[in-house]
Amino acid sequence: MYKGMGGFGGGMNMQSLMKQAQKMQADMQAQMAKAEEELENTTLTGTSGGGMVEVSITGKKKVTGIKIKPEIVDPDDIEMLEDLITASVNDALEQADKLEKSLKGDMPQGLGF
Repeated sequence: MYKGMGGFGGGMNMQSLMKQAQKMQADMQAQMAKAEEELENTTLTGTSGGGMVEVSITGKKKVTGIKIKPEIVDPDDIEMLEDLITASVNDALEQADKLEKSLKGDMPQGLGF
């Protein structure tokens, strides 16, 4: 005496489930697009040397500018300047990572969004 789909209760409508899944996917895509736009339009600034070196990047990790105060430039110690630039870039990248995580949160990755 097998009747229908057994444990699905008869009230389940596959078409309705598909529409709900499509809506969820569309909503997730809209959220992801909004997060991506915000990352692109946000500028973050990493600093080092007490603000002597500043590196600006977008939330998408594209470097948009570097500022170096003249008094920090010592032709006899280029290595220190290189270290300060590296530290500023890393500071800005860290900020971008935190921003991306806060905007995208627990959104699933790799699902075609």
